[in-house]
Amino acid sequence: MLQRLYIRHFTLIEELDISFSSGFSVITGETGAGKSIILGALGLLLGQRADTKSIKAGCDRCVIEGHFDLSRYNMQGFFEEYDLDYDAKDCILRREITSAGKSRSFVNDTPVSLTILRELGSQLVDIHSQHQNLLLNKDDFQLNVVDIIAGEKLPIDNYRLSYQEFKKASKALEEMRENIQKNRDNEDFLRFQYHELEEAQLREDEQEELEQEYQMLSHAEEIKSALYEADTLLSGDGGVVEYLKKASQSIDSIRKVFADIEETASRLESSFIELKDIAGEVAQQSERIEFDPARLEEVSARLDRIYHLQQKYHVSTVGELIAIRDDFGQQLNSIDHGDEELTRQEELVEKMRKDCEKIAREMTAIRRDAAKKVEDEMSKRLVPLGIPKVKFEVSLQEKPLSADGHDKVAFLFTANTSMPLQPVAQVASGGEIARVMLSLKAMISGAVKLPTIIFDEIDTGVSGKVAEMMARIMEEMGANDRQVISITHLPQIAARGAFHYKVFKDEGPQGTVSHMCQLNDGQRVEEIAQMLSGSSVSEAAKKNAKELLGMQ
Repeated sequence: MLQRLYIRHFTLIEELDISFSSGFSVITGETGAGKSIILGALGLLLGQRADTKSIKAGCDRCVIEGHFDLSRYNMQGFFEEYDLDYDAKDCILRREITSAGKSRSFVNDTPVSLTILRELGSQLVDIHSQHQNLLLNKDDFQLNVVDIIAGEKLPIDNYRLSYQEFKKASKALEEMRENIQKNRDNEDFLRFQYHELEEAQLREDEQEELEQEYQMLSHAEEIKSALYEADTLLSGDGGVVEYLKKASQSIDSIRKVFADIEETASRLESSFIELKDIAGEVAQQSERIEFDPARLEEVSARLDRIYHLQQKYHVSTVGELIAIRDDFGQQLNSIDHGDEELTRQEELVEKMRKDCEKIAREMTAIRRDAAKKVEDEMSKRLVPLGIPKVKFEVSLQEKPLSADGHDKVAFLFTANTSMPLQPVAQVASGGEIARVMLSLKAMISGAVKLPTIIFDEIDTGVSGKVAEMMARIMEEMGANDRQVISITHLPQIAARGAFHYKVFKDEGPQGTVSHMCQLNDGQRVEEIAQMLSGSSVSEAAKKNAKELLGMQ
């Protein structure tokens, strides 16, 4: 429920800070006084897109802030989902727009995206403006009304989950058909490519091994020469190993008589053993290295084949070639066994379709019961609203399976016994449509449990007793701690409000400025009298206003 609205530097509003209460409230004011500005500010607060033109001339930013009481509406889950602070008694929404075009949104002082603000706003306030009457042209709105009345009996969540799985499986089936056909069109080329890669007998790590072997074979003579020279210097006559051995033996001969040489002797002996071992390895490697032109040619040919395949398939590793080969194999397997896989997928899709059909039929039966309740309720509500001969019927026709089932809903209406039932948006007058929409809103408001409902001139096209009845309906909707606010030009509706606000404008040093204030009893009499008689308020108009307000 909206408790307080603060607006600063928004179009014609310099600063506005006003409180609201539960129950039925009314807002009045002359045309052009700024009632639409209040609604515009509230719309921005609830997540509508911003426009820098909304900022008051000469100001660098505008701020709209709303305080809401959520204590009766069990909304903590929303705040936990988005990791937002939760204060049930005072939930604060704020929107800031700068002249540079930047827009920032906050929930309880935590920055949020416009999407989150809009989602939260849709759960807090329903603004019914005149253009919302166009919803009667939309099938989904009419279906939604029936579903709201059906309530928890309708397995809509279960159906939508099944339908999503059905659509997912259907999409996979279409892709499978396309892939099979595409693969069949390219079958000969696929088989040629697969066999080319299969015959290459590729191994994951062979390229690196072959490249190393190629380097060795192509430099065999150079390697052999270097190893031979090293072997000669190490192990040949007069080589390092021979001299190191003699040096070690010489030092060893004095170890018993010269104790200080012990460590040096051990190090020299270890160096001799290590160098002798190295010399042996050099000799062995020298013997293994042979120039093998045949093997070099074989390795070179193998590498050329690998490089050719990599260039052809636009890859740089043997692993990628193997992956391409395996993919070709899977495509060929799909061609060879595609009919079997296709049959299995078709059977799965058909099973899912039947599951959806079963739930959809259940929903149709539940919707028919709910439609009968809507018909009865709407007839009861519309007769007192000045349409005594009304006929209201909810038509359910079958349509192809969709995200909301099999049912296409249409509201049929006639205000005259001599006229056939037709879609309400096509045959109802503006005043009749306003009464139909009010009745629908009143009917579903209890089921939806929306904290705040705002009606923007829903009384268009009505007057007198009908207006009074519409006011009574809105008054009833505002019971049980719900908040209903009506922006109206009709005194019959204004007089029924438990709280009365007036929007007006005046000329100040900075130009035209809009204001809004709550009226006391005396001010209400003056305002309603003026609505009854125009600019010149007569005593008779004041007396009439007091009667409407129930004052003695």
